[in-house]
Amino acid sequence: MKLEPFQLERYLAQHEFVAPHLLCCSDCESFSVTDILALAPGLRERFGNLKLGYTESVGSPELREAVAGLYAYIRPAEVLVHAGAEEAIFIFMNVCLSRGDHVIAHYPCYQSLFEIARAIGCDLTLWHTREEEQWELDLEFLKGHIRKETKAVIVNCPHNPTGYLMSHAKQRELVALSQKYGFVIFSDEVYRLLEYDPAHRLPAMCDLDERAVSLGVMSKSYGLAGLRIGWAATRNQELLERMAAFKDYTSICNSAPSEFLATAALQHQDRLVERNRGIIHKNRQELAAFMERYRSLMGWTEPKAGPIAFPYLKQAQDVNHFCDELRNTTGVLLLPGTVYEQSSRHFRIGFGRSNFSKGLAVLESYLNHQYP
Repeated sequence: MKLEPFQLERYLAQHEFVAPHLLCCSDCESFSVTDILALAPGLRERFGNLKLGYTESVGSPELREAVAGLYAYIRPAEVLVHAGAEEAIFIFMNVCLSRGDHVIAHYPCYQSLFEIARAIGCDLTLWHTREEEQWELDLEFLKGHIRKETKAVIVNCPHNPTGYLMSHAKQRELVALSQKYGFVIFSDEVYRLLEYDPAHRLPAMCDLDERAVSLGVMSKSYGLAGLRIGWAATRNQELLERMAAFKDYTSICNSAPSEFLATAALQHQDRLVERNRGIIHKNRQELAAFMERYRSLMGWTEPKAGPIAFPYLKQAQDVNHFCDELRNTTGVLLLPGTVYEQSSRHFRIGFGRSNFSKGLAVLESYLNHQYP
């Protein structure tokens, strides 16, 4: 397998840890180890006495039980813990797909959600969504592109980078198509629980469809990216067993301290998510007011969930040039949409961190100077 460079990750590797004002981040404000150990009595002592030996390859029983508690019908035995979401994506693709299989991928998207399938030798159809259609998934397009060799449909809701969220009715119709045609739905749900209106929250795909796989991670909704803990949840036992066997060739098992802290966090996940939802709500209001002030320069489809949006430049300038000039002049880092192979006008902005206002003020000062 020969994988193309991961454009988004290469861009962030170059700039994320040197730019002083990060306005492109896709995660939420992080928590410290002290924060997590303060969630319940006795955690600090238990953590201090933790043995640093190998862990169970599938994940500790306590962690799998905590993850299963996020779902309606998933049992702990139907959860496979990974070293972040990326490992889960990589393993699913390598286990589920073979050369010549047909894959349909929600697009734009995180590159690994289609790039690994392409590297395996799959025939790839990108399920394009568009700004002028509010990034809506078109099920008629999907129906028109399903083939007998369609093996998997990859979806991401809530969506990175647009904040799109499909309707309950559309999700049910997608599941019905899976059951009719036999393809597996791989559902990236790493922003689940960050919906602005809880009534819009979708059921996990693995709860609706016995063959579907739901992807989760500690990085996004929980603000614990440094733990590098993710998971796949599915009632498709045969697929799960094959993924577990493949993991013997990747991470084998996960970090014991990370599993301990992830378990503690998920046992109190309401408190973590509620704090992050509060940060997102405040910052989203600031961003909406900012977008209104600069509506002559840029536009957007307002997101429905998560800590990111995907605005676009209205003036005829290349977004790479705009982002480069902004970063070099002010130290503000935005993510150009070209890393998604998507657009020369769009950029990703993240508003899940507590210092968002400071970075936004620097961006505004730059715009006022450049476009008086």
